[in-house]
Amino acid sequence: MKRNWKRVTPTSLTNAMQLCIDFARDRHNLSVERIADRMGLSSVNTLYKWIGTGRMPSNLIRPFELACSCPYVYVTQYIASSAHKLVCDMPKAKASASDDILVLHESFTSAVATLTRFYRDGSCPEETLGQLTQLMTDVASHRQRVENHAEPELALFGDDE
Repeated sequence: MKRNWKRVTPTSLTNAMQLCIDFARDRHNLSVERIADRMGLSSVNTLYKWIGTGRMPSNLIRPFELACSCPYVYVTQYIASSAHKLVCDMPKAKASASDDILVLHESFTSAVATLTRFYRDGSCPEETLGQLTQLMTDVASHRQRVENHAEPELALFGDDE
């Protein structure tokens, strides 16, 4: 079964780094050696050490996520959530389609079902947190789209009418 990478939430800094590595291997067939090479590191052992300890220099977090070609920025997401902040994707300039509303509804349904299981028997707190965080991110994205609709951006390079 294929992993739904969009729905994965990191549980620790080392887990976030490992998720980036797993994504790079799964989707782009990249080894740790190739990722280290893309980051410009002289030794792959340095990257292995950072992944094992979770002590990567902060100025190399974005190059690491970019080298993994991972659009879900798990390390950045974990750092923000550990500071009790919510990270959400900036909405695209396109209008919301009916499929986007169905995906949002699916997020609500999934989060409520997971939350119900958690309150009923206390199972899967990590999964529950992940589902709730994903739901809040999806809702925040739609909120931003509505706000952008209320205050449209100026077309910088549009027609001169």
